[in-house]
Amino acid sequence: MQPSGYRNVTIVGDGGMGSVLSILLCEKGIVTRMWGYDAEQLAQIERRRENRKFLPGYKLPDSLVFEARDDRAMAGAELIVSAIPCQYMRGIWSRLAEHVPNGVPVVSVAKGIENDTLRRPTQVISDVLGKGVGLAALSGPTIADELARRLPATACVASEDEALAREVQYTFTCPWLRIYTNSDLIGVELAGAMKNVIAIAAGIIDGVGAGDNAKAALLARGLAEITRLGLAMGAREPTFAGLTGLGDLVTTCISPKGRNRSFGERIGSGRTMADALRATESVVEGVSTCKSVVALAARYGTEMPITRAVYEVLFEDKPVHTAIEHLMNRRLRPECESNAL
Repeated sequence: MQPSGYRNVTIVGDGGMGSVLSILLCEKGIVTRMWGYDAEQLAQIERRRENRKFLPGYKLPDSLVFEARDDRAMAGAELIVSAIPCQYMRGIWSRLAEHVPNGVPVVSVAKGIENDTLRRPTQVISDVLGKGVGLAALSGPTIADELARRLPATACVASEDEALAREVQYTFTCPWLRIYTNSDLIGVELAGAMKNVIAIAAGIIDGVGAGDNAKAALLARGLAEITRLGLAMGAREPTFAGLTGLGDLVTTCISPKGRNRSFGERIGSGRTMADALRATESVVEGVSTCKSVVALAARYGTEMPITRAVYEVLFEDKPVHTAIEHLMNRRLRPECESNAL
């Protein structure tokens, strides 16, 4: 049967990505509700028809419905979008679980790995809602501000359920956003999470003025270590050369709009982590994800020198220049041997 897409969607989360997706869905004539955990903040967005905190300068559609009540937000939904930062997902979904209609699938747009459990976003949702819920992840090089400007972009929806992936693909594809499908849910979620750590490193390179050669090397070697851990965890190699791997990594590491890169740049210019975090309204997912990736690397016996260096700079007060020096002085080896680090 030809997929037709979902016509009634609830977005859980009132951040930048949730807001820009609400614009896209409403423009397609899809009934769209937005739920936020802070009723007062949600009411302010509704009154202004603008998310000044997370997506300033863009009018939200008049047809977008704002609903702070948990039960009403879920009523009639055919698809639920989980647009909640990873470290908050378990608490939010535990609150909403009793109101989620039976059989309604959830597509996550979060990019991270839960610290305590080392679970991916769709795994967290499954833990809370049960194994029977249909799950997908929508990921790729999709900076919210550029989407709001309707600049051409691509993304990927991953699910173990091919029919669900196709329905989500049709739901979100529009003239300025092209969606591909992928059955490698593990790889898509891991790539989306781990690239934020490399983006912090890219920002540090910018902050210290290390140059474009250094950043190119960082992206190439960063992708190599992301791929190594992904393969060890059961992902498929082509995913990391695709939109959610290389594509998202490049965008996050070069865009001045990228929160993780901008945070890293502040670190590289000498600011403390507390100061660098205070400088952004949004969650810098790469900070918490860095802890999770270091733990996963230890669990799977995968050496990740760049990620480890970021961890040492952020959490062990290692000087940036010392971390770079140590990376540059690692043992020499072939680039493409199977255990090249």
